[in-house]
Amino acid sequence: MRPEREPWWCAGLRWSTAGPALVWRHRGRGERLSPLPPGRDLAFTTGDRRRCVGVRRGGRHTPCPAGAEVPEAAVSAQCAACARLDRSHSVAADTMADDPRPYDVYLAWFGPGLVKVGITAAEREGVRLLEQAALSYALLGRGPLMAARRAEAVLGAALAVPDRFPYAAKRAARCPLPPQERRAAELAALHERARSLAGLPESLEVRAFAPVHHDAAFHLERIRPGYGVVELAAGCTVAGRVVAVAGPDVYVETTDAGLLLVDARRLAGRPLLAAAPDARTTAAIRPAEPPPPPEPLF
Repeated sequence: MRPEREPWWCAGLRWSTAGPALVWRHRGRGERLSPLPPGRDLAFTTGDRRRCVGVRRGGRHTPCPAGAEVPEAAVSAQCAACARLDRSHSVAADTMADDPRPYDVYLAWFGPGLVKVGITAAEREGVRLLEQAALSYALLGRGPLMAARRAEAVLGAALAVPDRFPYAAKRAARCPLPPQERRAAELAALHERARSLAGLPESLEVRAFAPVHHDAAFHLERIRPGYGVVELAAGCTVAGRVVAVAGPDVYVETTDAGLLLVDARRLAGRPLLAAAPDARTTAAIRPAEPPPPPEPLF
C-alpha cells in the first residue's frame, strides 16, 4: 500500500508591496506563495483537520512542536502555546521595547468615524496598513519605538483616538466604498489636531499631511452590497474568481452562490484540495453585516 502523501497546508494570507498572496507550507518542501490578483480562479475543498500554523518571526517559520489542532471557527490558527511564544517578543504586545528600528506613527481610516492610531516599523513601507484593510492612511511622524509608542498614547488620551476597532465594523464600513474625498477630509482634520498637541515626543519627526489610498490595491469598487460570508468547515467547497482582497478578506465571484467573502484567517491551518473552477459551492453562507450609520467629520 502506498504511504499517504503529506499535504500542503494553507498558512493564511500575506501582503507585500506586490500585493496579496496565499501562503502554503509543506513539511518537506518548504513554503510557497499563490498571488491573488483580480480575475484569478480560486477553487478549493477544505480538508478534515485544522492545525496550528506555528510561529513566524524575522522571516523564519517554526512549526508547532505539538502539531496541535485548532478550533474550526477560531480566527487565530495558533494553539495557546505558540500564541504565547509569538507574543513573548512582540512590539504589538509591548514585549520588545529594545527594537532599534525607526517606527512610523499612522492615522488609519476604515470607514466614516472609524479612524485609529497605530505604529509600524518604517522598513515595512506601509504593508501593515494593507494587512489591517485600512482604506486610507496618513503618517503623523517617524522616530524611535518608545517615541512612537508615546505619540500613540498621547493621541489616545488627548483626542480619544482608539488604537483598534472590532473587525466586523471595519468590514461592514467598506461597502459601498466611501469616496476618497471624505477619507482625506477626516484624516486631514485629525492630522492637524494631532500635530498641534504639546505632548508629542521631541524625537518624533512630524510629517506633513500626505494621504495614501488603497483603492488600487484592494479593488473594492467591484464589491456590491448583499454578498455572503463563507462559514468554513471541514469538507466544504468554494469555487469562483477573485474580485477583490482587503486585509485578510478575499471576495470571490461564484457561478452558483453569487459574491462571497472568504476570511483567510480561517483558511489558515487547513489542508486545501484543488477543486474545479466551476465546482458547486457547498460551504455554509451567512449574510454580511450591515454597514454602520454615517458619522460626522472630525
